[in-house]
Amino acid sequence: MKKIILYIFLIFIPINAFNQGNQNHFVPGEKLKFVLYYGMINGGVVNVDLTSVNYEGKNVYQGTLIATSTGLADVIYKVRDEYQSIFDPNTILPYKAIRDISEGKYKRYDHAFYDNKNLKVTNNKYKEFVVPANIRDIIAVFYYIRNVDFDKMKPGDKMKINTFFDNEIYFLDVRYLGTEIIKTKKSEYKCYKLVPFVETGRAFENDDDMTIFLSSDRNRVPVRVEFTLKIGSIKCDLIEYSGLKY
Repeated sequence: MKKIILYIFLIFIPINAFNQGNQNHFVPGEKLKFVLYYGMINGGVVNVDLTSVNYEGKNVYQGTLIATSTGLADVIYKVRDEYQSIFDPNTILPYKAIRDISEGKYKRYDHAFYDNKNLKVTNNKYKEFVVPANIRDIIAVFYYIRNVDFDKMKPGDKMKINTFFDNEIYFLDVRYLGTEIIKTKKSEYKCYKLVPFVETGRAFENDDDMTIFLSSDRNRVPVRVEFTLKIGSIKCDLIEYSGLKY
């Protein structure tokens, strides 16, 4: 389950394909709302908000994701998950990440501090991990990937994303496959199509069983994420948004 969550958010990206600082495709005040569908069943809601905060005397961004099960899914397996990331608005490198999990009877809270200068991450049990440069938590990855200029990439191009999650380092390869029109209950969008190479085995049968669609406008908003799992298909669709930069 933790790897499925990790793959939802998606470093080696060509330098001319990355925007920084005031060229971010997002601003504080942005609010996104998604619905999770298990086949035809509405299984949950995901809210993602971006705010501006002060952290150790620096003006930084805080991204917060809250996932909540609904309806029958909430009766069967109640989920109340929250993820936070405090990160530099110019580099999208995190200073601190928080995970507060409540899934059925399973509860867990942890946080991690990122020392990007000395390439270390320290968790809430004061254990240090040596990490590669430009490593990010899953919320920072969510915003970082939105700054990629896919118009400067060709279908088939790949990028590598270094991620630290649940006290482990993950190296994700993501393929860019051009554009596609996506229809949701909200509207119709022209999107960039991304396919991460996922780890097969417990949840996925094939390494391309996940697809991410980002709006091809200047906001680069995730419109849909699709999963093909051994237990069935899952779809996560954008249904509401406000506070967009453009």
